[in-house]
Amino acid sequence: MIALASECLVFRLDNGESVPLSPDMVSVELVGEAAPLFDPDFVTQAANAVFFYFKHELGRDSVTVGEFTLALETALRGFNLTEENLARAWDQPGTASADLCDLAGESGEGFELVFFPRLRNELRAQLQQEASVLRFQGLKNCVKLLTGARRWTSRCQELNDRIVGFLRDCLSTEAGRRACTLRIE
Repeated sequence: MIALASECLVFRLDNGESVPLSPDMVSVELVGEAAPLFDPDFVTQAANAVFFYFKHELGRDSVTVGEFTLALETALRGFNLTEENLARAWDQPGTASADLCDLAGESGEGFELVFFPRLRNELRAQLQQEASVLRFQGLKNCVKLLTGARRWTSRCQELNDRIVGFLRDCLSTEAGRRACTLRIE
């Protein structure tokens, strides 16, 4: 058996494979809400701190990718980001927004049969604006409106997942090679 270098930590992957990494080898890419808020060097330093925490503070030789990710997310959340700061980061030039509740309301009696084509058309309209961030808000209320539910049910969750999957599929089809961020709230 080969001895693990003193500065390495073994990362256990979901597929059962284990990979020894040093702090310099850990690569972190932020996606979603946090991406525009942190400088890449800052994220690297935070990842190194989390690495140090597991290796030296907890004395561990291995960690799952999920544990590491959760610890890094907790560390980054500790920098007191408020909803106002997140909103300001996303409401910058290059962001196109649509309210899913409005689209559901405009669908009238057609419900899902009318909603999904309208949703595709809205995504196309946002892509024509050359926006780099496509923002769809009001998902939970939209789902409740379309299902006629007062409380969240398994049917609501199913429709929620269908809408998210539909938007992702439409973006990958419609955007081509253009890089866009899809934000669904």
